[in-house]
Amino acid sequence: MLPNQSHLFNLPQDITYLNCGYMSPMLKSVAEVGVRAVYGKEDPTTIKPEDFFKNGELLRAEFAKLINVKNENLCAITPSASYGMANVAKNLQVEKGDNIIIPEGQFPSNVYAWKELEKEKDVTLRIVKAPKTAENRGKLWNERILEAIDSKTKMVAIGHIHWADGTKFDLKKIRERTREIGALLVIDGTQSIGALPFDVQEFQPDAVVASGYKWLMGPYATGMAYFGEYFQNGKPIENNWMNRLDSQNFANLVNYQDEYQPGAIRYEVGESANFILSPMLTEALRQVNAWGPENIQAYCKSIAHEAQQELAKMGFQIESAEYRSEHLFGIRLPKGLDLEVVKNRLAADKVFVSVRGNSIRVSPHVYNTKEDFGRLIRSLKQV
Repeated sequence: MLPNQSHLFNLPQDITYLNCGYMSPMLKSVAEVGVRAVYGKEDPTTIKPEDFFKNGELLRAEFAKLINVKNENLCAITPSASYGMANVAKNLQVEKGDNIIIPEGQFPSNVYAWKELEKEKDVTLRIVKAPKTAENRGKLWNERILEAIDSKTKMVAIGHIHWADGTKFDLKKIRERTREIGALLVIDGTQSIGALPFDVQEFQPDAVVASGYKWLMGPYATGMAYFGEYFQNGKPIENNWMNRLDSQNFANLVNYQDEYQPGAIRYEVGESANFILSPMLTEALRQVNAWGPENIQAYCKSIAHEAQQELAKMGFQIESAEYRSEHLFGIRLPKGLDLEVVKNRLAADKVFVSVRGNSIRVSPHVYNTKEDFGRLIRSLKQV
């Protein structure tokens, strides 16, 4: 079992932070890399032309390792999940009458791009509603998604888990169904990759995006993406000098290139070498890879299990273990309990969670303890 890792962070001692799904705390090692990078620009002569590309290579390699991509050039540096989705939308071949499937209540970054396609290309955005029942909710929701896929489906855009309550989607079965009818599978891994094992070889997605400031443990305005074969000859949403072929040769930059860099590098944001943020995210991913997402899941389960049982006795509803993650899960309130009263009680006790939809979203990490969940329970018992 992975031991508690709170010594690697600088979280205040007087708070209970069960809210990594909102934003991860900064690792001490990542902050140190950032500080050194900030002062590094005091002397610009220390930044060499090769550094523009070395930073990207190191970052792509760590992300490729995390999601088991054999060729790191299939990974791209992005500033956000929405940036990656915009590249998907630009290259998705759809026509009038086609449909795109998403689950209800998905995060906006994985909705707005498809709503624009709905207007521009007259496609149908098919939103699969969550079951109203608490019993077998995750199982039924997965079944509804599979049933919604038909011959006119061009893409299923979905998370590995639902961002609001941790409901786990069966990506293997969804992939099998999309393959049968030739549809794409596009994954928003922002609330899962880094804490929940994700293997590109296993799930075979066509594209994956992930923001960097949550479970990748990096700074804000960073992110990573993977683009599969469907996108290998696509057009990026921006044309910067670094995503063009042979841009490593500074002396040759005025000989403009029509060709792009190989693989997914064409989809990278301009100034992806970012001499502050990119090294910080690289350091964060090194630590995530050292921990291992499977070990993070096991650790979160070990500290939350007893509290989850206690919450069930108190009348709170939690998705069955088969259809939820361990690092992020929702607890739905018993009838008659006012959500605002609960929020105020937790805030007064300095217990930090998120309210998403009708769920209290609890998202622990390796810096948390069983005692943190004990404080959550005591706080909820006072409402």
